[in-house]
Amino acid sequence: MGGETASRLLFLTETKPMTIQRISSPEVTEPAPGTWSNCLKVGDTVYVAGLTARDRNLQPAGGDEYHQARLIFERIQHLVTAAGGTMRDVVKLNIYVTQIANRDQVWRARREFFEGAFPVATLVEVSALAQAAILVEIEAVAVLGHGGRPS
Repeated sequence: MGGETASRLLFLTETKPMTIQRISSPEVTEPAPGTWSNCLKVGDTVYVAGLTARDRNLQPAGGDEYHQARLIFERIQHLVTAAGGTMRDVVKLNIYVTQIANRDQVWRARREFFEGAFPVATLVEVSALAQAAILVEIEAVAVLGHGGRPS
């Protein structure tokens, strides 16, 4: 390889180190120190940990799958907004439910927060979540500044 070509390739492959920024919102209760982060931003990508519907005392809230999912999507929205984005920037969801037969309730809540081409999603039924009354857990990935969701 000639010197000019090699240096051009080197230039194209060099990357700047990205810092990891912890994102929080006063609307979302933070986990206990030393456990995990609810939301991290790396470059333009935002990672939201699996969230459940619990109140400030960490007691289950929301009731059925629809209300729990709606509360979770609201919290995802708060965190993505705090990171500088919108729900239109969300590109991936991982959804865990304890009763897959009730998934339509989760889809109903999801339709209230997304339109056009929905984020790609994985739906998994699990035997249990953190507490027996918690029926839904959702994690999300957003890429900021690319929120033109196609139809």
